[in-house]
Amino acid sequence: MSMAFASVGLAESLQRAVAAQGYTMMTPIQAKAIPIVLAGRDVMGAAQTGTGKTAAFSLPLLHKMLRHENASMSPARHPVRALVIAPTRELADQVAANIKGYAAQTKLRVAVVYGGIDMKPQTLELKGGVEVLVATPGRLLDHIEAKNCVLNQVEYVVLDEADRMLDIGFLPDLQRILSYLPKTRQTLLFSATFSPEIKRLAESYLQDPLLVEVARPNATATNVEQRFFSVSNDDKRRAVLKLIKERALTQALVFVNSKLGCARLARSFERDGLRTTALHGDKSQDERLKALESFKRGDVDVMVATDVAA
Repeated sequence: MSMAFASVGLAESLQRAVAAQGYTMMTPIQAKAIPIVLAGRDVMGAAQTGTGKTAAFSLPLLHKMLRHENASMSPARHPVRALVIAPTRELADQVAANIKGYAAQTKLRVAVVYGGIDMKPQTLELKGGVEVLVATPGRLLDHIEAKNCVLNQVEYVVLDEADRMLDIGFLPDLQRILSYLPKTRQTLLFSATFSPEIKRLAESYLQDPLLVEVARPNATATNVEQRFFSVSNDDKRRAVLKLIKERALTQALVFVNSKLGCARLARSFERDGLRTTALHGDKSQDERLKALESFKRGDVDVMVATDVAA
């Protein structure tokens, strides 16, 4: 049974911001997680992309941080209170945009830092004071080591898509970052799967967490349809091309497992008459953003991407 955001006691300013974005009813992960986060418990959340996960952790944390809300121009009055760590630049940007929307009718400041772009604008924003910081691990460590941000007043930590962070190899970075934080804090971990490595991470850094699960492990979000085709390696390119052309797909995302394969497949699709762009780790941040924008605008039919880059 669906529940309204008003039923969980969120501040009026947050309810207005949510309503302004067209939402009145909570998704299952939000209905389960928000009361638990408000109660101050650590959380292990099993949730896929598209389930409303960002609102599930950010709304209750923003509500709790409203006691620190102030209009002071002094950076000292705006220390980092909540730290959200995400595996990729694109996800960090998306999460930050969502949180900024939810905080729009408050005086809480939200910033995002990630690699691939100049640190100077990020440094200026950090030194001006922010309550919510969304970051990728590598760039966050850069700012910590440059003394651009102080994390000794962090009260809340979110590890978003923790399974992807471990897949990419960020565990050592996460361990270093968490060592800079106060021991007394509320920690929320969200992951699509709970591998033994994720469970060990939770055991090390979460205190008596509650499990919040709204889908079977490895289940896809309900609005995603899955189909499986068994083809040989030699036939994969032709099979994908046939699928795209026969179904007249105009926005197809094709994942590959290597940067070299990504570039080759994109060139091959171009020769076959498909407007194609590629997204992989050798692309600069500016090139990635341009590729994503062209895909969103519909300027290209197919985006070929490596999993890590996407």
